[in-house]
Amino acid sequence: MVRFMKTPLDGSPASSSPSSFLGRLELGVMEILWRHGESSVRDVVQKIARPLAYTTIMTTLDRLYKKNFLERRKSERAFLYSPRLSRADWERKRADDLIAGFFGGPQPSRDLLISCLVDAVGQHDGALLDELEKKIRARRKELFRRGPA
Repeated sequence: MVRFMKTPLDGSPASSSPSSFLGRLELGVMEILWRHGESSVRDVVQKIARPLAYTTIMTTLDRLYKKNFLERRKSERAFLYSPRLSRADWERKRADDLIAGFFGGPQPSRDLLISCLVDAVGQHDGALLDELEKKIRARRKELFRRGPA
């Protein structure tokens, strides 16, 4: 579902809503948290695929918290971090943000998005292209039944 309005997770101003963009290290950290749930800095350091300094992971977790991707709570002398969004919700937000950006732009951007989507789907999976066509027909019928807005 495409949403054109930015909707924060907690009802606060839109600026506190997490951006859908994550850097490579941020994504790696989020993957660990999505897989293992609430974790400390030390837990993440032990699970990360490449050897990185404790302070690097601590800074990355803090940055993700400040970007509103993570919740954190104090447990004794350490913070425990957990994701605010599931991986599926984050992927949906990424797609929504991308599409909203194209549809919010000039007409050539919208045409390019549709053209690239159809080309990419057609190259990867003909059956998916058929499914896309069915969804478009179903959506048209739904809009026709509702009548003019």
